[in-house]
Amino acid sequence: MSQSVPIKRAKRPRIGLYSTGLAEYWQQFPDLRERLIGYGSFIAEKMSEWGEVFNFGLVDSEGKARQAGEWFNEKNADIVFCHSATYATSAAVLPVHQICKAPAIVLNLQPTARIQYEKTTTAEWLAHCGACPIPELANAFNRAGIRFHAVNGLLGLDHTPAVSLTDEVTKDRPEAVRAWSEIEEWIRAAGVARTLRHSRFGFLGNTYSGMLDMYSDFTMLQAQLGLHVEVLEMCDLNRLVERVSAQEVKEKMAEVGDMFTISGNSSADPIARTPTPEQMEWSCTVAAAQERLVREYDLDALAYYYHGAPGNEYERLQSGFILGHSLLTARGVPCSGEGDLKTAAAMKICDILGVGGSFSEIVVVDYDDQTILLGHDGPFHIAISEGKPVLRGMDVYHGKAGSGISVEAKVKVGPVTTLNVTQTGEGRLKMIISEGWSTDGDIMRIGNTQTPIRFPMHPDEYMDAWFKEAPTHHCAISVGHNASVLRKVSTLLNVESVIIKHTSR
Repeated sequence: MSQSVPIKRAKRPRIGLYSTGLAEYWQQFPDLRERLIGYGSFIAEKMSEWGEVFNFGLVDSEGKARQAGEWFNEKNADIVFCHSATYATSAAVLPVHQICKAPAIVLNLQPTARIQYEKTTTAEWLAHCGACPIPELANAFNRAGIRFHAVNGLLGLDHTPAVSLTDEVTKDRPEAVRAWSEIEEWIRAAGVARTLRHSRFGFLGNTYSGMLDMYSDFTMLQAQLGLHVEVLEMCDLNRLVERVSAQEVKEKMAEVGDMFTISGNSSADPIARTPTPEQMEWSCTVAAAQERLVREYDLDALAYYYHGAPGNEYERLQSGFILGHSLLTARGVPCSGEGDLKTAAAMKICDILGVGGSFSEIVVVDYDDQTILLGHDGPFHIAISEGKPVLRGMDVYHGKAGSGISVEAKVKVGPVTTLNVTQTGEGRLKMIISEGWSTDGDIMRIGNTQTPIRFPMHPDEYMDAWFKEAPTHHCAISVGHNASVLRKVSTLLNVESVIIKHTSR
C-alpha cells in the first residue's frame, strides 16, 4: 500500500447553515425571499468542499428558530453558521443556538462592494444589509452566555443575479478571498474537533521516567479533547511480531527502499553507521507488527516508550520502533516517543489539517544563522520531508537502552508552524503556537531529525517568550503558516492558546 494513503482518514465535519430573515418582508418585497435563499445555497455549495453541509434555509421567526435548533441537533452538527442575509430580530435567531450548542459563527457577507445609491430600492437595500442586525445578535448572544464569532467581508459571487441592481461579482475581491479563507479555517477546525472526539490514542509501554512534563491524566485528555486512550502492553505488540510473515517483511523492505536513503557510516559520529542487514530486517518486521497493532486496536495515534531490564525481549522489540512509527506517522497515525500523549495530540491536530506534524524538541541554537534546530531521534513525518529521509544504524540510542535504526531528516524548506500542547497547573490543556521558516541550513549527521527554523525574532527572544508559557519540551512541526487555523481549533476545543510573537526583551 502507498505510504500516501492514510490508514484512517479524518472525519468530515458536519456543518449547519441557515439564513436569517424577517417574515414580514416576504409579502412586502416579493423577490427578496428567493434572492436570499439563493445566496444561502451559494454558501452551502462552497462549504461542501470542506465538509457535509446541512442547510436549513431561511429562519424568519422564533418558531422557525426552534425548529432549526432541533434539526441541527438531529444532524449532529459540529458547527453552525448563521448567514445574516438581511435584517432579522434577535428573537428569531437566539433560539437556534440555545437549543443547538454547537459553536456559532455569524456570516456577514455582503453581496456587493458598493450599492447603486441612485437606483437602490428598499428591497435592494434589504438584500445587502446583513451587517445591520449583527450588533443586536451580539448583544443577545452575550446576555444568553452564547459564545460566537463573526466573519465579515464580501459574498464572493462569480455572477450577478438578474434581480440585482448592482454588480455582485466579487469573488476575486480581497474582502471575499479573506472571508472565505476564514470560513474554510473554521470548517477545518471543526473537522479537527470532530475527529478528536472519535479518536482512539494508543499508549504503549510507559512514560520516560523523570520527564515530569510528559505525564498526562488519561481522563483529563478525554474530558477536554474527547479522545479515548487505549492502554497497550508490549506483549500485545510482541504477539503480533510473532505472526509477521516473510512476505510482509519483504513488502516493508520495498516500502523503505522507495521512501528512504540508506546511509553510509557518519563521517563525524562513530555511533552512527550504515544499517546492518539484521537491523533492517528486524525494523521491517517490527514495522509490519506496528501496522497490525494499529489496525487491530483501531488506533488514530500512538504514544510509546519502553524501558526494561537489559537484554530482555521487549527491549529488543523497542529497538525497532522508530522506522515503523515514522511510516505510521506518514499515513495518518502520528506516533510520539517517550510516552508523550500531549504531543501525540499536537501531531494529530496538524495531521488532520493536512500540514504534517513531526515530533521535535530543541536540539541546538545556531547564533550565526539565527536559527533554532528542532528535531528528535524519531519518529519523523516523512510526508513533509525535505528530500528523502536517511536511515542510519545507531550503536546507541542516546539516553535510552538498546540500538537500532533511526531516521535523519529535516522538514521542507519554507514556512512552518510549531504546535506545543502543554498542561497548566490548573489541569487544563494549553496550545502554544509559533510561526517561522525552515531554512536550508546544515544539520548534524548523527541519525536524528533536525530542522533549522528561523523565527521572526532573535533566538534568545523567542526562547524567552516560549519558556514563559511553560511548554512541554516536545512540539509538533507543521508546514505552512497555520497559527490562524490552530487558534480556531483551540477555540472550538475550548482550550487556551497563545501565539508566540515579537516582544521587547
